[in-house]
Amino acid sequence: MPDPVISAPEMAPAASLEYSRRQLEALLEVSEAIAQQRELPALFQDLATRLRSVVDFDYLALILHDATRNVMRLHVLATHEVVQEKAPTGMELPVDGHPSGWVLQRQESFVVSDTHEEIRFPEYMSILREKGVRSFALVPLTTAQRRVGALGFGRMVPHRIIDGDLQFMQRVASQVAVAVDNALNLQSSQAYQEQLARERDRLQALLQVNNLLVTSRELPEVFRGIVATLQRVIHHDYTSLALLDPATGLLKIYALDFPGHQGLLKPEMIVPRDSSPAGRAIAEERPVIARGLELDQYPSEVVRLLRAEGLQMICCIPLINRGRTFGTLNLASRRTDVFSESDIQLIQQVAAQVAIAVENALAFKEIDALKDKLSVEKLYLEEELRTEFNFEEIVGESVALKRALAQVELVAPAGTTALILGETGTGKELIARAIHNLSPRRERTFVKINCAAIPSGLLESELFGHERGAFTGAVNQKLGRFELADRGTLFLDEVGDIPLELQPKLLRVLQEQEFERLGSNRTQRVDVRLVAATNGDLAKLVAERAFRSDLYYRLNVFPIQIPPLRERREDIPLLVRYFVQKFSRRLNKGVEYIPADAMDALTNYSWPGNIRELENLLERAVLLSPGKELRVPLSELKASMGVGEGGGTSGSVILPLGRGPSISTLEEAERQHILRALRQTEWRIAGPKGAAALLGMKRTTLQARMRKLGIRRPI
Repeated sequence: MPDPVISAPEMAPAASLEYSRRQLEALLEVSEAIAQQRELPALFQDLATRLRSVVDFDYLALILHDATRNVMRLHVLATHEVVQEKAPTGMELPVDGHPSGWVLQRQESFVVSDTHEEIRFPEYMSILREKGVRSFALVPLTTAQRRVGALGFGRMVPHRIIDGDLQFMQRVASQVAVAVDNALNLQSSQAYQEQLARERDRLQALLQVNNLLVTSRELPEVFRGIVATLQRVIHHDYTSLALLDPATGLLKIYALDFPGHQGLLKPEMIVPRDSSPAGRAIAEERPVIARGLELDQYPSEVVRLLRAEGLQMICCIPLINRGRTFGTLNLASRRTDVFSESDIQLIQQVAAQVAIAVENALAFKEIDALKDKLSVEKLYLEEELRTEFNFEEIVGESVALKRALAQVELVAPAGTTALILGETGTGKELIARAIHNLSPRRERTFVKINCAAIPSGLLESELFGHERGAFTGAVNQKLGRFELADRGTLFLDEVGDIPLELQPKLLRVLQEQEFERLGSNRTQRVDVRLVAATNGDLAKLVAERAFRSDLYYRLNVFPIQIPPLRERREDIPLLVRYFVQKFSRRLNKGVEYIPADAMDALTNYSWPGNIRELENLLERAVLLSPGKELRVPLSELKASMGVGEGGGTSGSVILPLGRGPSISTLEEAERQHILRALRQTEWRIAGPKGAAALLGMKRTTLQARMRKLGIRRPI
């Protein structure tokens, strides 16, 4: 086929010189443009402007080879609108079957005088004819290192590609090839640098998260650090941490960051596991990305609130550690062009560290809670060891006592709530301890609380604990008695004195085994066996609306009636011998004998204070006995019935009523005894030098006796 290049018409020497001068100037301008422009779009625009003054063309194009995908990519520099519409910048062309590929592979110019007559590449020629292109040429863009592509120019009329223009464009192409190659290398270098910068930022983010986990074990502080770190490398408007509650299985928001919308979502808000992206991420154990209308398919309240604030994308990454999925790290954005594949990979790496941090933080929190609990239990047990109990074992052989002990043996292993009924001083606490010691919970703590000895305003805190700042004076977190008794036994003495407003909370913990500390909305679950005791008539209090009937029925599951001492007189000699031996050892006394008349008097006395009264009297008797014989202050006893005239040693027999000097009641004697102790200690009750220690009783017991006896400190 003949060469389609048309020779330039002969020119006058002056015109020829002018034409050559303009070409040289254009080449210099191209060189200048190449020197000034570093970016391809600006370079292309500058070339089109400078070349139009020298070469007559209707369109000018650069077709660059993309080696990674092996395609030719079109860059239109200047053209008619018709051509631009059908040949948009960035269009990809095949290497094989296209003139630009032919030029690239053969490194020869491709010239067409008339597209209507050209038979090569018929499909492409048809497209050019549709665009109105009649003649065009493609020259190779090649440097010493590689083949860059092709430079093309054309006219809307045929036979207008002259050899002078073609030669000039070939010279231009040699310079443009170097410029394009440099620009492409610059782009590649910049892209590589940007990639390195992104990788550096991501690695730095991972390092910061790792350093944060090493230096802090407080989960809120860790979460704030993670939010600040992720915001520097990934655009997002919302971050939250959702964790599974091991007790309930519910997914709850543990921490969140949503600047400007602090009150919209709150921690402890429940996220449904079956209708939320976070729940789906946990179920499928993989990242879940939802955008736009996809989010509206989830009926979750959290998703609805976020959508109302204009968030368009949500990314939920499951927290997995040691094969266990226990929550999600959630990010959301108002943009739709975020959370790329590389972003997801980074968030997954962060989530893997977060999972370890969360488990460690929760473990540390549990350990701290256990340490606090053990510390409080230690103090409580030490206090118990320092406390002098009424007696160390149950003493007695009477039928009434054995009947009560049989009920203890029956209820102890069952775990049922027991209600111990009996007069004051009958040993209800000892029976409660026997229930605990005979139960499967005997290895755990036995915790007691006297509901009558604690002011009603503090009783709730004592029972259920409080958070720091829950009320004035709450400077630290406090564990309640229910938490201390977890998996053990809680003994509520004088349960009838619990305030009416506190009874519903007690009922709930008995039924559901859960409660909230004062100042907290976090539910605490416990496993506590309850034993209650009272010396009052709960049924009467229910009738008087001073005690809730539902709580009464919940406590009165298994009532145990403790007989008063007057109904088990056969046990009095055993108790007397036991207490005499106990106090003889403690007080370093040598009492060995108990006179028969003293024993008879003790046996026949009605003991309104029961065993506690007997114990206190015998302690005083041992203290007053100078030798081996027990000297009982019988003058303090008021006989429950008349006895025969006594003989024997003075002051050691019970005088019949109306036959001897009048004697005071034991209650009055106890009152005077307590007053003497208070005066001796200058009315100091507690402490090692207080009246309670001097009398050998607990502070709360002494205070209760003082209230009962009407003893008040003089003003």
